[in-house]
Amino acid sequence: MDIRSIGDLKPSERVAIFERGGGIDAVRDDVADIVERVREEGDVALREFATEFDDVSVGNIDITDRAARAADELDDDILEAIETAAENIRAFHERQRPDDWREDFDGRELGRRFRPLDTAGVYAPGGTAAYPSSALMGVIPATVAGVDHVAVATPPAETISPATLAAIDIAGADAVYQVGGAQAIAALAYGTDTVDACDVVVGPGNRWVTAAKALVRGDVEIDFLAGPSELLVVADGTADPDLVAADMLAQAEHDTDSAVAAVTDDEELADAILAELDAQLPERERESIIEEALANDASGVFLARSQSEAALFADEYAAEHLTIVAEDDEALLDRIDSAGSVFLGSFSPVAAGDYASGPNHVLPTGGSARRVGGLSVETFLRSTTVQRLSEDSLGDLAETITTLARTEGLEGHAESVERRFDREE
Repeated sequence: MDIRSIGDLKPSERVAIFERGGGIDAVRDDVADIVERVREEGDVALREFATEFDDVSVGNIDITDRAARAADELDDDILEAIETAAENIRAFHERQRPDDWREDFDGRELGRRFRPLDTAGVYAPGGTAAYPSSALMGVIPATVAGVDHVAVATPPAETISPATLAAIDIAGADAVYQVGGAQAIAALAYGTDTVDACDVVVGPGNRWVTAAKALVRGDVEIDFLAGPSELLVVADGTADPDLVAADMLAQAEHDTDSAVAAVTDDEELADAILAELDAQLPERERESIIEEALANDASGVFLARSQSEAALFADEYAAEHLTIVAEDDEALLDRIDSAGSVFLGSFSPVAAGDYASGPNHVLPTGGSARRVGGLSVETFLRSTTVQRLSEDSLGDLAETITTLARTEGLEGHAESVERRFDREE
């Protein structure tokens, strides 16, 4: 990895940096076949795909009872960690619940109300790996929103992680299914004999999962299309290069396609970050994965001519995770609108948000933070506007309404207003 000056970036380099993709095009056709088979064959297809893709013979697809007992298999320290994280995540998301409201606008009683969706499907990555944090992040916002039925799909394995299953149960899920990949998304979207169809399907996953979410979008709601993990650190000369490098390496260990970058206007800091990356890399267990991630076109250490240029770069990068370590971090934050989640100061590592501080870690990637925010309670709510007009308030608006209606050639709209007053005459 080399230090690159922002001012010297070529157009092709800027495209690679700012238009990061999730790599779903390569699997789109295969995913379409999987989704169609699940729609046509239901549970039969799910069991066959479990054998083909997970090398597991699945009997009962519904493992809700197993999840309810999983906490008994955990060491006390692991169970306590899950419960503490769940408590913090729930407390943060409780603050997101919007209140219904009604107000008077010159005789027009107008308002808005919020109601939860009936059903939600959450994908929790797993299989042979353990991701209890993703289970908490997906299920808790739905339960806080008041969704009546929250179902979770997690990949099958000879032994599914009890930590993941316990987290699903602690978070408050109503049903748990052992099904993974694109077939899980299809099952949650369209339903099978065992799996109930859902109104919304959310959660992170690999490119097969993401491609499936892209395919079912429109038939059901989804959160967004999440690709490989990302981190951008914006730093000034006060930052500790040791910690900046540690955070970059931590995010890079997710996947070889992860994008990790730092931008600073301090050349000495840029050199020091690069040196720390080289020094710390051999200490990491996932060294080969990290090394590939660091070599990605969107990864690197970037040198800005000023903090203003660094902020502009960060806003265009629109990172999933944005860390700001600077003397005046609040001023920098005010200049950066596009980011999934922001971490301010030296003691706010992304790992805190990944696990236990409270905000959701299911976040937009690939620059989509320019358009959408992360998973939240609002994802699981629908809003309805409410209005009651008095006779006087309708009379005040009558000419405006009828004029616009006739301008649009909709005589019936105008008549529906005028008849209310003609009858009185």
